[in-house]
Amino acid sequence: MLLENKNAVIYGGGGSIGGAVSRAFAREGAKVFLAGRTLESLERVAEEIRSAGGEAETAQVDAMDEKAVDRHADAVAKEGGSLDISFNLITHPHTHGVPFHEMTADDFMAPVEVAARSTFITAKAAARNMISQRSGVILAFGGPGDRSGPSRDYYLGGTQVAFDAIETIRRQLSAELGPHGVRFVTLASGGIPETFPDDFEEVEKITAMIEADTLLGRAATLEDVGNAAVFAASDWARSVTAAMINVSAGALID
Repeated sequence: MLLENKNAVIYGGGGSIGGAVSRAFAREGAKVFLAGRTLESLERVAEEIRSAGGEAETAQVDAMDEKAVDRHADAVAKEGGSLDISFNLITHPHTHGVPFHEMTADDFMAPVEVAARSTFITAKAAARNMISQRSGVILAFGGPGDRSGPSRDYYLGGTQVAFDAIETIRRQLSAELGPHGVRFVTLASGGIPETFPDDFEEVEKITAMIEADTLLGRAATLEDVGNAAVFAASDWARSVTAAMINVSAGALID
């Protein structure tokens, strides 16, 4: 198993992507610590992991609360003897479909503030513990968006700015933490239809758009993201840092 004896904190572990990553980590031997604001969804994922023979614990932690995140990260490191993997997968607020000139500053800035603040807080808490043990992996989810043309970035408000903020933090912290043996990697997708809510009326239309933008003719799945996250967090990727792992099925061209 690729992550045997590893302790992994997943913020937003009760969500669709967070749950998929948590299950993949547990499958590969990691003990997963699911953190988020809603215990019910965290416990649901944790029970699935336990039923499959994995180890999972849950904690109500707001990734925007610096003191709460610090306490939880320190407790994980103390209980498990190490904090090996940290992955921030909380949901960002967003306002889509509204032209830039009609949007309020608060709506535009909401995803940027949540992405930047939560990435900083969770990465700092992890880094403090990882530096002392001289090992660890910090993961982020987002990516730089499609650089081949502007069409896919219309009316997304501050969402892509939020992802670019994460990338800037990743580049900076990779340089700072590398000498301490700590890696920082981003996973990027062009959209995952499985994450759409059940009552989303345009799921077929948006799914078709995502698939049409890929080179493989299909969208990435939650399983694809989970498997890529396992690789990024494992020693198989021990030389990978300051980098983006592209799981967009070719929607994003490096």
